[in-house]
Amino acid sequence: MSWVDRRTPAVERILDAAGRLFAGRGVDAVSMAQIAAAAGCSRATLYRYFPDRPSLQLAFVQREAVRVGALVATDLAGARRGADPLTEGVLAALRHVRANPALLAWFGDPDAAHTADLAQGSEVVEALGLTMAADPDAARWLVRVIVSLLTVPGGDEAEERRLVERFVAPVVAVGQSRTQR
Repeated sequence: MSWVDRRTPAVERILDAAGRLFAGRGVDAVSMAQIAAAAGCSRATLYRYFPDRPSLQLAFVQREAVRVGALVATDLAGARRGADPLTEGVLAALRHVRANPALLAWFGDPDAAHTADLAQGSEVVEALGLTMAADPDAARWLVRVIVSLLTVPGGDEAEERRLVERFVAPVVAVGQSRTQR
């Protein structure tokens, strides 16, 4: 399925309202009627843009993945000289998701399994991984690593940095060198 960017002021208002509700109540606890009310639109208007709750959730996740990807790219452009872009990219993605309550809501119980399914099926979320690794398989795997660290975080950022530097970056580097042969 190809993602279509249908952002209009109405769509943005709907997705913003959904994000506020996700942050406050959890992803699966929010109904389409609640989103329409919070967005200040009728349910008919909501359904004009999003035929069902899964399509709205996917649009929200994809919009936020684009936003997080842009933030990660900015962070990588300003990273200190000699820093490993993969490590810095993974840690930046974690920081940006954790800083946004609407996104963080996707990684708690009971919403984490739903999030993992969306992350694996979204071309846009996969593209976030491509900002850190050129190989599509490595990019998909990086998204899984990020989802895993968001669902089951390390003790602190220093521990997560050690884990990414020791286990993730070397594996991706070896995998990418094999695909370049």
